[in-house]
Amino acid sequence: MIRRISSYAIRIAMVLVFVLLQGCGEQELTPIPANGTILAFGDSLTVGVGVDRQNSYPSVLAELTGRQVISAGVSGEETTGGLARLPDVLEQTRPSLIILLEGGNDILRNRRAGRIKQNLAAMIEVAQRSGVEVLLIGVPAKSLFSDTASLYRELADQYQLVFEDELIADLLRDRSYKSDSIHFNEKGYRLMAESIHELLVDHGAL
Repeated sequence: MIRRISSYAIRIAMVLVFVLLQGCGEQELTPIPANGTILAFGDSLTVGVGVDRQNSYPSVLAELTGRQVISAGVSGEETTGGLARLPDVLEQTRPSLIILLEGGNDILRNRRAGRIKQNLAAMIEVAQRSGVEVLLIGVPAKSLFSDTASLYRELADQYQLVFEDELIADLLRDRSYKSDSIHFNEKGYRLMAESIHELLVDHGAL
């Protein structure tokens, strides 16, 4: 009798563990069709300042994914500007997924964290209302050698987004990946594209 109870208890425990693990599973992305489009939306890191266009991360990502990757970066842009232009860009490009990398210029110019978060949240909501999935890329806090600003993790948790936490921060800490203090060189942008490609694969988009 004791053995039967023990065996039953073990089975129940295993079921509970399985359910908990399923509940804690990471967010998955919808597979991007072969003719689908990825929208790279952001500032100078999306433009690829420091390298030729063909070595920017969107161009390298297009090679790696076999998908069309549209670069919609504006150098020097803050989140207020990004929010203003995003609806038209989404309407024109109709992507399957948007890679959102914004906020670095706001942080460098000491804009309020609450306002940055509000603008990014509005961008995420604009994309989601359009049926576009969002991959969020975090940006370091004021010191370029610091960890990613906490507001990005908060947004990723709030909106249940696939999120790249430390990529930009890690690249900025290593001078061998940089063309200047805040932009990458060819090696840095390629590593950026490779990391994003791996994230897309890991989460089912490719």
